[in-house]
Amino acid sequence: MNVNRNVSLKSFHTFGIDVPCDFLVEASTINELTEAYQKTEWLLLPKLVLGKGSNVLFTEPFHGVVVINGLLGKSVVESVDHVHLHVSSGEDWPGLVEWTLGENIHGLENLALIPGCVGSAPIQNIGAYGVELKDICEYVEYLNLETFTITRLMAEQCLFGYRDSIFKHQLLGKVVIVAVGLKLPKKWQPNLSYGPLKEEKELLTSPKSVFEYICDIRRSKLPDPLVTGNAGSFFKNPVLSLECFNRLKAIYPELSGFSMQDGGVKIAAGWLIDRCGLKGYQIGGALVHPQQALVLVNSGGATPNDVLDLAWFIKQSVKDKYGVELEHEVRFFDSECETNLDAIFSENNCE
Repeated sequence: MNVNRNVSLKSFHTFGIDVPCDFLVEASTINELTEAYQKTEWLLLPKLVLGKGSNVLFTEPFHGVVVINGLLGKSVVESVDHVHLHVSSGEDWPGLVEWTLGENIHGLENLALIPGCVGSAPIQNIGAYGVELKDICEYVEYLNLETFTITRLMAEQCLFGYRDSIFKHQLLGKVVIVAVGLKLPKKWQPNLSYGPLKEEKELLTSPKSVFEYICDIRRSKLPDPLVTGNAGSFFKNPVLSLECFNRLKAIYPELSGFSMQDGGVKIAAGWLIDRCGLKGYQIGGALVHPQQALVLVNSGGATPNDVLDLAWFIKQSVKDKYGVELEHEVRFFDSECETNLDAIFSENNCE
């Protein structure tokens, strides 16, 4: 277990903002992960497990222990109709998708190039282009931080929702995901339900063709965090009641929506932000990406407050114009624990 004190987190999260933590620990085994939580020197300090840092904003210096997830490994078992993958939580998600294609395992291609590690995928119930993790997840294994034993939750126990799961609620701060089980059908059926894919169905006749097409789309729409600091889609796409959607649609006929299984209608947060004229809007070093309104970027030297002020301005602008509340998809961490935009600005308004 590698331990360092007073380390900048700039290179450990994709926003690339210079925020320090008191201790940085790199854990490559479950025993080292357990040791990181039990070490007497910092037993009472807050702790945060970090994978690739692709969906994180540190709003303040973190006065605790950041544990870098280095758990690696994957195994394959076949049943009659499925391929079953057991993947350690520190594995890179885009790397996993590409590896499966090389092994002639299909079913993950719609989730290509989603940044982050495997352990983050169930927390957010990652999804793109008509597929969510819940569609292919078999189970999640976690380390219980009270008993330090390993527990397996089957997919239906994970309470997956839109960018949501049990790990953001009942199990928040109580467990660390150590592995994910994926169940992929041997017989390939392309999922081309997402608009742009549907239009190209004559060309998308293999897992590799779907993978490459989605990679091309993502690269054209989303800035590379290795070049420009960002955390991908900053806000969730709002889900409205059918009544609310129809009311907005009557005012803004160009508004489009996607019907959800629960009867709600999902609309594009990027569309709302764009129609508020906020592409290219900047506060300090934080910028709404000029080509993709859903992405906030570190244009150079951004501070946490720059990003927070920009996110709050966007949230209020959309609410004022459309009456729609935006919720950030990026996870916020203050000096001790997870927080959110509303909590931060309600505290500021009370000071």
